[in-house]
Amino acid sequence: MGGKGSGRKSKPVEQHIRLGNPSKKKLPTKQELGQIVGFPTAVIPEPHRPLGQTGRGLWEQIWSSGAGWLSRGMDAEVVLLVCEASDERTRLRVKLQQQPDAWRDRRALRELERQIISLLSLIGFSPADRASLVTGAPQGGNLTDLHKRIADKRATR
Repeated sequence: MGGKGSGRKSKPVEQHIRLGNPSKKKLPTKQELGQIVGFPTAVIPEPHRPLGQTGRGLWEQIWSSGAGWLSRGMDAEVVLLVCEASDERTRLRVKLQQQPDAWRDRRALRELERQIISLLSLIGFSPADRASLVTGAPQGGNLTDLHKRIADKRATR
């Protein structure tokens, strides 16, 4: 039982850095970590379905913030879904302020918020998902380390 790859997944490096590295494990430097470089798009695409004020604001924020990794062709539908869900969340919140005892609507609101978080993570808007988008050199690992040691030994011969 057990074995390599079993058990809980490790925390993302960004989370270790934010917490002050309580486990004192060796963390990569900023040069090793790399950075996602976002290039602002000249034009934010128009949504192909109507959006409310909240959804439209989120649409523009997502396309301007995620311009470096979002694809207009592939990600537009997911971005549109999250913006529509945001509009629906706004309508549900207004309804709940008027009728605070509507428990079904409150439950629907919580489920909708989970859906929004899930959709945002699909397009790279959570710390863990942004960490997986890091570009640059490979992040190491057993095989990469092995190849490096072999190359170093061959160079010293």
